[in-house]
Amino acid sequence: MYTDTDRCVRAVQSKDARFDGWFFTAVRTTGIYCRPSCPAVPPKVENMSFLPSAAACQQAGYRACKRCRPDTSPGSPEWNARADAVARAMRLIQDGVVDREGVTGLAARLGYSTRQVERQLGAELGAGPLALARAQRAQTARLLIETSELPMGDVAFAAGFASIRNFNETVREVFALTPGELRARAAKAGRSEPRVPGTISLRLPYRAPLNPDNLFGHLAATAVPGVEEWRDGAYRRTLRLPYGTGVVALTPGPEHIGCRLALTDLRDLTIAISRCRWMLDLDADPEAVDDQLRTDPLLAPLVDKAPGRRVPRTVDAAEFAVRAVLGQQVSTAAARTHAARLVTAYGEPVEDPQGGLTHLFPASEALAGLDPETLSMPRSRRTTLTTLVGALADGSLPLGIDSDWEAARAALNALPGFGPWTTEIIAMRALGDPDAFLPSDLGVRRAAQGLGLPSTPAALTDRAAGWRPWRAYAVQYLWATEDHAINHLPV
Repeated sequence: MYTDTDRCVRAVQSKDARFDGWFFTAVRTTGIYCRPSCPAVPPKVENMSFLPSAAACQQAGYRACKRCRPDTSPGSPEWNARADAVARAMRLIQDGVVDREGVTGLAARLGYSTRQVERQLGAELGAGPLALARAQRAQTARLLIETSELPMGDVAFAAGFASIRNFNETVREVFALTPGELRARAAKAGRSEPRVPGTISLRLPYRAPLNPDNLFGHLAATAVPGVEEWRDGAYRRTLRLPYGTGVVALTPGPEHIGCRLALTDLRDLTIAISRCRWMLDLDADPEAVDDQLRTDPLLAPLVDKAPGRRVPRTVDAAEFAVRAVLGQQVSTAAARTHAARLVTAYGEPVEDPQGGLTHLFPASEALAGLDPETLSMPRSRRTTLTTLVGALADGSLPLGIDSDWEAARAALNALPGFGPWTTEIIAMRALGDPDAFLPSDLGVRRAAQGLGLPSTPAALTDRAAGWRPWRAYAVQYLWATEDHAINHLPV
C-alpha cells in the first residue's frame, strides 16, 4: 500500500480514515509523522513520504503528530489476513513475545534464524523486531502516562523499558514531550477516562463500520459462567496472562470500544490490549470484506442491511479448542453447562470486586489430569476431549496466534473425533483464519437455503469460492439471518 504514492496522496488529501494503520505519512519539512486522516492541513506532495509502520517512522527520525496521535491507529489488517512468516511475527510482537523472549525467542517460534526474521521484517515494514517492539513500548507508556496516576518509574517498567533513562529518552524522541508534559497535556485536554481505583481505562480504535450485534451477542450468549459475563452494557471476562491475571470489561461504542482493565501485574498491559483487539477483530478492514461479499447478489442485501460484521474470536486458542469439543452436537446452553463444570472443578480462582467472575478457564495442564468418567457426555466425545487436552498439555499441538493455519488444521484432523466443523470453527475463532468456512453447519445451511444459495456442503463450498478470502465473514452474515441470541446485542 505505502509504495502506491498516488493512492496514498489521495487518501491523505481526502483525510480518509479507512487507511489509518495501512501506512503513515512522514513530513520532511516538519519532522513529524501522521495518520492519513490527520485533521491538519495536508502538506505539499513533494514534502510527503510514506512508510509502512510507526516503527519505521520513528527509526527514520520522525516524531508522532500531537493532533492525530498516529501511534494509536488501528493495526494493519494485513497481519490478520495472512499466515506467512511476517504476519505471524507481527502478531507475536503485538503479543509481547520480543519483550519476554527476545528476538531469538521470536525466531524460534517461527522456525527461522534471527537474521532471516530481521531481514523479512525490515524488507516489508522498514524496521526490525526490536524497533517494532520499541514502538509498541512507547505506545504502552503513553497509555499508562495518560490514563493512570502511576509514578513514572512504575510506568517505565510496566511498559517494558529496561531503565528509566531509556524510558525518558524514548518518550521524548517519539512524542517530542517529556513524560510529565504528556501527562499534563492529557489532563488539560480531558482525554483520560473516569478512573476506578486499580483499573486502567482506555479506548480501542477500529475502522468503521463495526456492527456490534453479532460480535458481542455471540460472546455474551456463549459466555461460560464464572469466566465471562454481560454486565452493565459490557462484556467482561477473566484473562490468563504471562505475568499474572486480569479482568477486562469491553463496552461497544459508536467510535471506539471502551476497555477497562484490572491487572495483577502491569507488565501485562500490552499483551492484554493486543488479545482484546484480537478477540474483537478490531484490526479488520470492513470495507474490503464487505465489498468482496457484495459481489454475490444473494449476499449483498445482508451486507447492505448491517455492514461491518466482525468475527468473534478468543483470547486463548487452547481454551476455545476445548470449548469447541464441548459444543459438538449439543445446544449452546448445554455447551455452557459442560464448560462451567470444568471451570468449577479445575479453574484457578480469581477475585473480581466489580462483578460475578470467579475463575480463569482451566489450563490444559490442569485438564490433562481429569477423569473422563466424570464427564456427562458420550464416551467417544470424552476420548476426543482427553486426547485434545493431552496434546495441548504436552506441546505436541501448539495452538496460538502464530500458528500456521494449514499445519494446525492437519494436526487437528489427525485427532480422534475431529471433523471438518470442529477444525474449521477453531481455525475461524481461535486461529483467526479469515477464510475458514463451515458449509456443514446447520445454521449456515438453513440460511443458505433461505437465500436461494446451495444448501449441500459441496455445492455451497463451490459457490463460496467467490467470497474468498473472507468466507469467515460470510458465515457471520449467514448466521445473522436467524433469530438467535448470538445475533443480538444483550439488553
